Amino acid sequence: MYRFAKAAVNITGQAARQVRHGSSSPEEFHSKYGTALIIGGAIFCTSIWSYVLTQTGITWNLSPVGKVMPKEWREPEE
Repeated sequence: MYRFAKAAVNITGQAARQVRHGSSSPEEFHSKYGTALIIGGAIFCTSIWSYVLTQTGITWNLSPVGKVMPKEWREPEE
């Protein structure tokens, strides 16, 4: 348990030092590739869902209106 705690403190210390010194690589990555990744992900997600909705033949049964009929009311027997 001691090794685990020591490693966890070391990792959080390294993260704090990176934040404190202002590592610029994440900012460069996001400014360089961020928009393209968002657009690419949106196109991918839209294309996969459009395929699933139109080509797989899944019956979704979204609304029970008109499909579910109430049972006849039974009078309690005395």
